[in-house]
Amino acid sequence: MKRSDVIHGLHDGIPIALGYFAVAFSLGIIAKQAGLVATEGFFSSFFTRASAGEYGVYTLVAAQATYIEVVTMCLVVNLRYMLMSAALSQKIKPGTPWWHRIMMACCVTDEVFGISIAHPHYCPPAYTYSAALLSALFWGGGCAAGIVAGSMLPSSIVAALSVALYGMFLAVIMPPARKDKWVLYAVLSSFMLSGICSVAPVVQQWSSGTRTIVLTVLISAVFAWIKPVKMEESHG
Repeated sequence: MKRSDVIHGLHDGIPIALGYFAVAFSLGIIAKQAGLVATEGFFSSFFTRASAGEYGVYTLVAAQATYIEVVTMCLVVNLRYMLMSAALSQKIKPGTPWWHRIMMACCVTDEVFGISIAHPHYCPPAYTYSAALLSALFWGGGCAAGIVAGSMLPSSIVAALSVALYGMFLAVIMPPARKDKWVLYAVLSSFMLSGICSVAPVVQQWSSGTRTIVLTVLISAVFAWIKPVKMEESHG
């Protein structure tokens, strides 16, 4: 645990933290609508740190979904972190204690993984810890601030801010959809099937959380089978 590694991690974590605060603020608006208070929003964000996962959770909470649905949603939406953790394990110096490996895996987010995997040579645990801690504090703080603002701001402004998260999701899915027609097909299929399932017999009686989970697994599996990603494509 070198001091230089901590300082380096904090330095690289600053831009991540600032971006997290802005996104988490919009999540706080959604959390407020789901009935969460600021402390609940802070800790749920601090320990989750996944925008799509948290949005799904807050949506399920607002719909009064079961605990099983909430846990399953988090597992399905955040499965990519298992792959990131496996990749990050190759950047950990041999002989590093197992508990450091587990803690580094718990620190993984898209951005923290990115800077950790790009660290020259082996990635010190202190570097990942410091970057993750700073970004997690801003992520949780942003969500709590959004909840507080949702209680103080007029409903018209709250409604406008809540749209910001949808804009973030569009910004995430549109670039790859423009580059790869199969991604575009998957996105369009999800829109179409979600609409059909909301009015289809039997299926419409399922909770929105269950429908989302089933569609996520089904659409991902079908397109992974139709158009699997080759190793050279994944490194492109």
